Amino acid sequence: VFNFQGLETRHKNVDTVVIRENTEGEYSGLEHEVVPGVVESLKIISAEKSTRIAEYAFKYAVMNGRKKVTAVHKANIMKAADGLFLKCCADVAKKYPGIEFEGMIVDNACMQMTSKPQQFDVIVLPNLYGNIVTNLATGLVGGPGLFPGMNIGASGAMFEQGARHAATQLAGRNVANPTATILSGCMMLRYLKLNHEADRISNAVMAMYKDGGKEYLTPDVGGSGSTSEFVKAITTRLNYD
Repeated sequence: VFNFQGLETRHKNVDTVVIRENTEGEYSGLEHEVVPGVVESLKIISAEKSTRIAEYAFKYAVMNGRKKVTAVHKANIMKAADGLFLKCCADVAKKYPGIEFEGMIVDNACMQMTSKPQQFDVIVLPNLYGNIVTNLATGLVGGPGLFPGMNIGASGAMFEQGARHAATQLAGRNVANPTATILSGCMMLRYLKLNHEADRISNAVMAMYKDGGKEYLTPDVGGSGSTSEFVKAITTRLNYD
C-alpha cells in the first residue's frame, strides 16, 4: 500500500506491505449450530502456520530492504490463540536482529493506521485482522482499485488485487479501475523473474497517475475515463516506450 504520485490523498509518504495468513483463523469455515439460535465459530491458530507466515514476513523484509515488522494481534484478550501467534512472531524475530520487531493490538493498529500510517513498514497478521487492515489501508491512499496482491504457497502462487472487492455494482459499466489487476500482473511477472517486463508495465501505470491525465483515469480516483480508455492509454505508452 503506497502513495501514487499525482493522486491527492489525506496521507503522504505511505509505503506499507501487509502480509496476511490466509489458511486458518476465523476464516477456517468451522461453524456449527450448538442448539437452535446458538452458533459456534472456531478460530484456529497453529504454531506451524503462524511461524510460516512470520518467517515469510521477515524474509520479505530482508530481501526488500524493509526495516521493521509489526505483528498485529489481540493477545491481551485471546491469550491462547493470538498469544500463540504473537509468540511465534517474536521467536522468529530473534533470528533477524537487523529487523526491528514490535507487537501491536489490532484496535490500536487500526487507530494508528488512520492517524499515522507512515510508521508501518511490514505488517503481519492472522487471517481476519489481515482482511480488515488491508481494506483500511487501501482506503487511506486511494481505494481498493489501486493496490495489487498475491497469494504465495509452497508450490505455487496466484495474483489478484490486494483488497478483494467483487464490485458487482460496476459490472458491465466499463468504469472499474484496472490498476490493481495490472499491477498484480506485474507481481506475477516478477515472480516469474521477468523483471524488465514488469518494470515497463508498472512504470507506464505510475506515469499515468503522475501526469494527471484525468481523462484516462477512472471515476473512483477522480477521473472521467473508462476502464478501456485507461488500458488503451497504458498500451499506447508501452508502444512508444
